[in-house]
Amino acid sequence: MKTTRFSLAVAATLLLCQCELPQFPYPLFSSRTEMVRRPLLVLPAHASQSSMYVWHGGGQPGPLNVNIDLSDQKAYLFKNGRSVGWTYVATGRSGYATPTGTFRIMEKIMDKRSNRYGMIVDRNGDVVNSNATAGVSRVPPGGRFVGARMPYWMRITGYGIGMHAGAIPRPGSPASHGCIRLPRDMAETIYQHTSVGSRVAIMR
Repeated sequence: MKTTRFSLAVAATLLLCQCELPQFPYPLFSSRTEMVRRPLLVLPAHASQSSMYVWHGGGQPGPLNVNIDLSDQKAYLFKNGRSVGWTYVATGRSGYATPTGTFRIMEKIMDKRSNRYGMIVDRNGDVVNSNATAGVSRVPPGGRFVGARMPYWMRITGYGIGMHAGAIPRPGSPASHGCIRLPRDMAETIYQHTSVGSRVAIMR
């Protein structure tokens, strides 16, 4: 009987030991403290698509700099050298190259329309050409050209290239006439955190 009780006690002790977390020497763990910032957009783990942008720079002081990488169609955002977010963009498709180099925001207009690209409507206001170029596309009698909306416009060149809210039909692929399209929420955020003179770098 004593042998049986002893065996049961040993077995119970072994089972309890197996439920304990293994003990590792402290050097195996990083001593670096991770700071988690609340992003502007986080999709649930089961979402079928990835995030279009992340922003955690609201409380970070300093001017916002924008680095645009044409190869992966993303803009990386920095304040005082610290990453504060990123976003997908849609830059110039074939035949409408987005320029590379370092630029400064020259002009900011919250609600702007293009004076070059847009649509043609007839006398009744019905769209007859949804991809029109001013001065090139035919306008029917009584019709008119309507410039494409470019909310949160931030001009970076003297010849009509800028950042603004716009459609990104295939994230990771170019789609514009040369401008840098941004998701609307991120266009508004970047607009709010930049000023005339803010730096925008574009690279391949």
